[in-house]
Amino acid sequence: MGLEIAEVERALLALDPEARAEVIRRGLRSLDEGYAAPEGTVAADEWRDELKRRADDVVEGRVELGTFAATKAEFERRHPRTAE
Repeated sequence: MGLEIAEVERALLALDPEARAEVIRRGLRSLDEGYAAPEGTVAADEWRDELKRRADDVVEGRVELGTFAATKAEFERRHPRTAE
């Protein structure tokens, strides 16, 4: 008999944060294995590849993530609200 979801969750949460993150990364990567986009979805394939590159950059520490507050402030600076 296989493991139940609750058992896996308990085991996952018992790990230290670094190990837990690694297990989650491996799980997410396993979902992509064998994925084949439908024919005629070149743009979807390109976006998936771009998202994978960006996610890998974060996971491998090649980029530094900002805080939500800093990101929001930058967005608002670049895209000021217009008066209605």
